[in-house]
Amino acid sequence: EVQLVESGGGLVQAGGSLRLSCAASGFTFDRYVIGWFRQAPGKGREGVACFSKTFGGAGYADSVKGRFTISIDNAGNTAYLQMGSLKPEDSAVYYCATRRGQIATMSEKDYDYWGQGTQVTVSS
Repeated sequence: EVQLVESGGGLVQAGGSLRLSCAASGFTFDRYVIGWFRQAPGKGREGVACFSKTFGGAGYADSVKGRFTISIDNAGNTAYLQMGSLKPEDSAVYYCATRRGQIATMSEKDYDYWGQGTQVTVSS
C-alpha cells in the first residue's frame, strides 16, 4: 500500500528556515514522482515544487523559486522540501503527493496519493 507521511512543520519567524520531510511507505521514489503542495485558509491548493528522480529535474512555483529546494534521498525513501527566507504568505498546510511515472508536474489532478499534511506558520 502506498503511503506518505509528512513531518517537519511548525512555527518560524519570517526569514527563517524549515525542512519538511515526506516518508514513503510501500514504494520508493525511484519510479514515482513527487510534488509538494500547500493550501492556505480560504484558498485553493497550489503546487509549490515537483521532482522526478528519473530525470533529475525539479520545478518550482515562481513564488518560491530561489527560496525552496526539493530533493529525494539516495535510497529513494524520503523526499524533502527545504524552505528558506520564509515569509508570512508561505503559511499554509503543506502536502506531499506522488504517483507512479517519470514526469513530475505541479498540478494536483496528476497525483494519486497524498500525505496528511503538515502545518507551517510564519510569523512576521
